[in-house]
Amino acid sequence: MALKKYKARSCGMRFRESVTFEEITEKKPVKSLTRAVRKTAGRNNQGRITTRHHGGGVKQRLRIVDFKRRKEGVEATVLDIAYDPTRSAYLALLEYADGVKSYVLAPEGLKQGMKVMNGPTAEATVGNCLPLAQIPLGMSVHAIELVPGQGAKIGRSAGNACQVMARDGNRVTLKMPSGEVRIFDGRCRACIGSVGNKDWGSIKLGKAGRKRLMGVRPTVRGVAMNPVDHPMGGGEGRTSGGSHPRSPWGQLAKGGKTRAKRKASNKVIVKRRK
Repeated sequence: MALKKYKARSCGMRFRESVTFEEITEKKPVKSLTRAVRKTAGRNNQGRITTRHHGGGVKQRLRIVDFKRRKEGVEATVLDIAYDPTRSAYLALLEYADGVKSYVLAPEGLKQGMKVMNGPTAEATVGNCLPLAQIPLGMSVHAIELVPGQGAKIGRSAGNACQVMARDGNRVTLKMPSGEVRIFDGRCRACIGSVGNKDWGSIKLGKAGRKRLMGVRPTVRGVAMNPVDHPMGGGEGRTSGGSHPRSPWGQLAKGGKTRAKRKASNKVIVKRRK
C-alpha cells in the first residue's frame, strides 16, 4: 500500500494525495451482497434537519459485511479484495467450500487465493475468526465483539488493531487503539491481524468539491453569523469569539465530559484512553 501524488495540473490536483488501489482485485461487486444507500440529507421523518452538514453526494451501494462469521469449521477461499465506498477499510470476498459467498473486513497481509476459517478450531493466523479466549497473548486483533454473538463492534476502521494483553479465566484484557485498556468476555470473537488500508488517514482530498461528492456540506463558523443565528455571532468589528465556544442552541462545546457517570460498561474499563 502506497500513496500517489499528482502533478499540479490544476489547483485541485496540486495537493491531492490518494491511495494507489493496487490491492483491489474485484472488478464488479456481487450484487446480491449489496444494497442501495437511502440518503436523508440529515433530516428526520418530519423533514427537519437533525444532523447538520449532510446533503448531496454521489450514489453508492452499501456492501453487506458479515460481522458475525458464524459459519464454523468450513474453509473459505479469498476470491477478491474489494473496495467499499461507504467505509475506510477494504473488504475480502470469501467463498466457502459449500459455495456461499460473503464480504468480511480485509486485514493487512490477506491476499487473493488465501484460505481462512471461523470458529474455535481455527488457527490463529491472519484473517481467521475465533474466540478471544483462544487467541495467544500479544497478538493483534480486529473486528471484536462487545457481546458474544452480537457481531463485531470494535476495531473496524482502516489501520486499526487491538492487542491481547492478558487472560484471567474467561476474561480477556485488550488494549484499544486509543490507549484504553478494557476487559472482554472470552467468548467474544475477534479476527486475527490489523485492518488493511493503513494509509487511508494520509489521504488529501485536494479540493472542496470532493468533500461535497462524499455528502458533506459546508460548515459555517458561529462567529461569522449574526446574533439572531448563533450565540457567538455579531459584535462591532466582528470579533472572533468573545464567549466560550458553544453550539447554535447554547450548549458549551469544549471541556465538558460527555460520558455518562453511571454507565454499565465502566466496570470493564481498566484504564482510560489518553
